[in-house]
Amino acid sequence: MDVRTAAALIRTAVPPGSATWADLGAGSGTFTLALATLLGPQGRVYAVDKDPSALEELRDAVDDAALGTQVIALQHDFRKAHDFPPLDGVLIANALHFVAPDEQAAVLRRVKSYLRPGGRLIVVDYDGRSASAWVPHPVSKRRLAELFKAIAVDAPTLAGSRPSRYGGTLYAAWSAVPTES
Repeated sequence: MDVRTAAALIRTAVPPGSATWADLGAGSGTFTLALATLLGPQGRVYAVDKDPSALEELRDAVDDAALGTQVIALQHDFRKAHDFPPLDGVLIANALHFVAPDEQAAVLRRVKSYLRPGGRLIVVDYDGRSASAWVPHPVSKRRLAELFKAIAVDAPTLAGSRPSRYGGTLYAAWSAVPTES
């Protein structure tokens, strides 16, 4: 997938004026660059991945793109706790399916704690696809709704979807952390 297509998939989930985000499981940076494109030069993205070679590719891609958005590459396993400043949003694109199903809610609960009230959590994953070595635990839209309920956020809103060349549908869905009253 190219950056333009990735940006189109998540565009409606990234509200104008939000500035500080994390891309968890960033890999070589396709969705990091898509998010940076949407945030613009006032944006900041913490791109988190445990693979140092993927982060090196990401750094090169960010340098080549010269978007003006501050991208901070961090080598870290997103499934484990990390100390972020309060975030406007978190993107987990093609990464939650690497978390065992019995650990997904705990990971999302931790991710939710990084967000400020009203902050957005975006998940990009596969619906209608069988498990494989590359997608061991696909998170269907139905499963995502169950996970969002378990972490006390509203049901997911579909931001976009497209057929996957690998089977099923690739979708992006989001919800916001409740605002304090």
